[in-house]
Amino acid sequence: MLKIGLIGCGFMGGMHAACYKEIEGAQVVAVADIRSEKAAEIAGPIGAAVYENGELLIENADVDVIDICLPTYLHTAHAVLAMKKGRSVFIEKPVCRTMEETALLQKTAQETGANVQIGQVIRFWDEYKWLKEVTDRKEYGELQSAVFTRLSPWPDWAWEGWIHEADKSGSMALDLHVHDVDFMRYLLGDPDSFSSRAVRDERGVIEQIFTTYMYGEKVVTIEGCWDYPADFPFEAGFRVKFEKGTAVLNPGRLTVYRKDGGIEKPEIKPAFTGENKAGGNLSSLGGYYNELAYFVKRLRKNEPLLVAPLDEGIESAALALREIESVGGAQV
Repeated sequence: MLKIGLIGCGFMGGMHAACYKEIEGAQVVAVADIRSEKAAEIAGPIGAAVYENGELLIENADVDVIDICLPTYLHTAHAVLAMKKGRSVFIEKPVCRTMEETALLQKTAQETGANVQIGQVIRFWDEYKWLKEVTDRKEYGELQSAVFTRLSPWPDWAWEGWIHEADKSGSMALDLHVHDVDFMRYLLGDPDSFSSRAVRDERGVIEQIFTTYMYGEKVVTIEGCWDYPADFPFEAGFRVKFEKGTAVLNPGRLTVYRKDGGIEKPEIKPAFTGENKAGGNLSSLGGYYNELAYFVKRLRKNEPLLVAPLDEGIESAALALREIESVGGAQV
C-alpha cells in the first residue's frame, strides 16, 4: 500500500483525494493546508493525519509519496524538500513558475533519483489518448494540421485569487494554455517555430492567447482563454486534419469525418467515470483518475514514469514561458 501525503486541499487537492479513494494500492494518510477547515474536509472521512503546512508534512509524516496540489509558485520549494526526503513526488501542472525553478528541479531529481510525475492530465484524458493512438499508427494517414482550444469563464475558486496574479500563476498562458501546449508536444514533439499573440485585461495580464506552431509544413494553432463571460460553458476540444479524414472533439463529442465519405463515432470506454464533487469546471474525475492510477501502478511495480515525467513537464512549461516572453511577459 502506497501511503500518500497530500499537500493543498483546495479544488485540485479535492480532485486527487477523490481519485485516490478509488485506486487500489494507495491511501491518503496525511494532508496539509494552512486552511484547517479545508484539510479537515478531506482528512475527516478517511482518518488522515492533518498538518498545518506542507513543510511539516514532508518532514514528519510517514508517507511514500508527496502529492503537491499547491499554487504554482509554491511547487518547487515543496518538491525539492520532498525529493531530498526520499519521497516519490506528484506535482500538479504547470510544474513550476520560472526557468530558474526548472533547473533546480532537474538538478534535485538527478541528485536524489526521485520518481517525479507532472499532472499534465490531458495526456491521460480518454479522447486525447485516442487521438494520440490514431496519430501514432497513422490510422487516417499523416497529420496535416490541428486546432486545439481550451476556453473558460473566469475561474473564481482559487485561494485568495492567486491564479489571477501573474507573478504567482504566470497568467492563463502558463496555467491553462500549458495543457494543450503539453499535449501538442506529446503528439508531435517540439515545434520548429511559433508565433504568439495575447489579449490582456485592464491590468495588463494575459487572459487569452493564440499561438501558431510550425512542424515543417504542418500547422498547429492553440487558443486558450479564461476570460469569457460567466455563463459561457467551459469548453475544450480539437480539430485535427489528417490525409484521410478530420477528427473533431467539440464539446465532449468525438467525430471523424472521412475524406472518402462517411462519419465515424469512435467508441470511447472511460477507465473511470466517477463524479467530481470538488468543484471547478469539470463534472468527472476522468483523466485525473487515469493519471493517478498510472502513477500508483508504476510506483508499486517499481517501473519508470514514462508518460508525464518531470523532464516532459519542464519542457512543456518552458515552451509556454517562451511564448509568454515573446508577447512581452505575463503582465505589462
